[in-house]
Amino acid sequence: MQEDMTFIAGIDEAGRGPLIGPLVICVAAIREEQQESLRELGVKDSKLLSEKQREEILKFLEHKVRYELVMIQPAEIDEAVLSKTTNLNWLEADHGANLLNKLDVKLDGEISRVIIDCPSNNPKAYETYFKKRVDNDEMVFQVEHKADLNHLIVGAASIIAKVAREKELEKIKRKLKIDFGSGYPGDPKTKKFLEENHKKKEFQHLFRKSWATYTAVADKKNQSKLDGF
Repeated sequence: MQEDMTFIAGIDEAGRGPLIGPLVICVAAIREEQQESLRELGVKDSKLLSEKQREEILKFLEHKVRYELVMIQPAEIDEAVLSKTTNLNWLEADHGANLLNKLDVKLDGEISRVIIDCPSNNPKAYETYFKKRVDNDEMVFQVEHKADLNHLIVGAASIIAKVAREKELEKIKRKLKIDFGSGYPGDPKTKKFLEENHKKKEFQHLFRKSWATYTAVADKKNQSKLDGF
């Protein structure tokens, strides 16, 4: 196999910080010699693009790269955050490795290099944990912070993940006929929605209950009830 005919993969996520909705992880891959074509499409860190720009780039991106993604729901996130045996970083690594294995099988084991936007403060420890869960021992890993800013294929993964999360939120809003904003704790619409609906049964699946923002509101409400006795 010629070196320039192998694939390079990038891994990134969207929605790690929000109070509402899923965390989306994406693994994207492209032939090594085709990487520069992503620059021509305007690929960069998804946070540097508008929603409209991301959606326009994705129309072309879907024909340029191969990818796999997963949406991790709030209940699974809470379970990891509150667990004594794992955490949110390891949850990301577990899902990222599963996606990478799946994509590598589809590409006949031709992914030679993987660049990961690291969620952990310890990239080396994250790489060690991640590699143990990958089936292809020949892959070379680059695990670093701001990889979505510095590597085109990781930027591509970030765009795919971001658009997928945004579309999922819009789908939820249409179904529930309510606008809770971006889902981020600092969003006034999200704050208002949390205050008014955090105990309503029909909205329970939306919230990450392990988030301090959620527990602060819940504890405040509970304390108010106790003060009323």
